Amino acid sequence: MSDFQRPRVLVVMGGRSSEHEISCATAAGILRAIDRTMWDVIPIGITPDGQWVRVADDPQALEFHEGRGQSIQASESSVMLVPGTRCLIEVTRSKDGMQVSDLGNVDVVFPLLHGPYGEDGTIQGLFEMSGVPYVGCGVNSSAISMDKHLTKTVLAAAGIDVGRWELVTMRQWNEDPHECSKRIDALGYPVFVKPCRAGSSIGITRVDKPADLAAAIKEAGNNDPRIIVEARTPGREIECGVLARSWGSAPQASPLGEIVVPEGQFYDFALKYFDTEGVSLTCPADVEPQVAERIQEIAVRAFDTLECEGLARVDFFYDPQTGSIVVNEVNTMPGFTPFSMYPHMWAKAGIDYTQLLNEVLNEALSRPSGLR
Repeated sequence: MSDFQRPRVLVVMGGRSSEHEISCATAAGILRAIDRTMWDVIPIGITPDGQWVRVADDPQALEFHEGRGQSIQASESSVMLVPGTRCLIEVTRSKDGMQVSDLGNVDVVFPLLHGPYGEDGTIQGLFEMSGVPYVGCGVNSSAISMDKHLTKTVLAAAGIDVGRWELVTMRQWNEDPHECSKRIDALGYPVFVKPCRAGSSIGITRVDKPADLAAAIKEAGNNDPRIIVEARTPGREIECGVLARSWGSAPQASPLGEIVVPEGQFYDFALKYFDTEGVSLTCPADVEPQVAERIQEIAVRAFDTLECEGLARVDFFYDPQTGSIVVNEVNTMPGFTPFSMYPHMWAKAGIDYTQLLNEVLNEALSRPSGLR
């Protein structure tokens, strides 16, 4: 425990990924809802270039406004965790030299970062080295779950249906696009071309015919040199939240949520964050009880298989005609924006937004340090 009466929470937002603005919007929701009688909060932003800076504790300044997200701005002062300690310092450079200010110790970190350099195990490794507890999955789990190809590979090895896919790297495509196209053609069209290590539907293209494949590969490659091409999986888009309420306890599955998008579209970036009236988020999902139980069981299996900790959201395709249940992906830091499904699902289970934050922070504080 720090010198403060309440546990001190470092809320980290922004980051170096293409989901920087989404992270800021997520942080706005957290800052507005967190129980200040229980937690002492320090908001820290990471600029797109990787500088850590203090930011104002102002949720409104971090939200989407008029279709535009917010970005963390650079500063003359940088914040950092001292390696091997829980000490937070601020370093200010000037013509007279460098001034170091001690900002006190940190009890737990809430890394509200999506995508590379935040959700992929990199920052989790920093927290492990610093000896500070943090919300969410550990290094290995974060790294594997961030990479859609590795996620599917691990889950498939555990006997969990993940559909059909092909991994294409930009090196492979540049060296032999014909061979790559043959592998993709075998999936059948339409296919979905995605950056392997991005979220929020950034860089994703639905491809209905081979002539459009090259442009889609280029679009995905602009975000990640590792590209996953997925066969279309018929069915309803169902989501399930998973929550571990203390370290070592059995994870629990939330009521199911369903995403319904207009005919012929998919749940892309615009529908998620701007055209929210064009999509329907239903919770609990209207599925038969035995089907819901099966999906919840698979969600917990996926959580355990990937060695997740704290929280995750598992996304599915469920086809009522065939009964197939396919895992699409696993999100180790699901969005907490006002439009996000994860807190909405847990609210249906009787855990409101503020209580959910208490749950994940207390779970992080309950973990032992070192290898787990």
